Amino acid sequence: MKTFLLHLTASVVVVAIALALYDRLVFRPAQTVGVVDIADVYRAKEAQFAQLLTHAGSDDDRARAMALARAFAQRLPAALDELPRECRCLVLVKSSLAGSTPNTIDLTGQLQKKVE
Repeated sequence: MKTFLLHLTASVVVVAIALALYDRLVFRPAQTVGVVDIADVYRAKEAQFAQLLTHAGSDDDRARAMALARAFAQRLPAALDELPRECRCLVLVKSSLAGSTPNTIDLTGQLQKKVE
């Protein structure tokens, strides 16, 4: 009888640990949704680019503004690829979301930092 209780206790402990690990590593991250307001990021960069172009007095200033735009165009896709890996969540465009949940996190600030 003691052996049976020992095996039962060991089985219950192993199952509880497995369920806790599954909850932490698989189930909860799958419920987390990250949202990004790409339009806001574009507007901020567009304003910066427009300001550089309007105050550009020489061809070097214009070339620097174009280099900024090119660098942004190259960094944005890479930054969008990095976000899901970093937060371990599904990342959606904010305008495609009909509502939010308690597990929804806004990643727009992180995206802006990555493309600067």
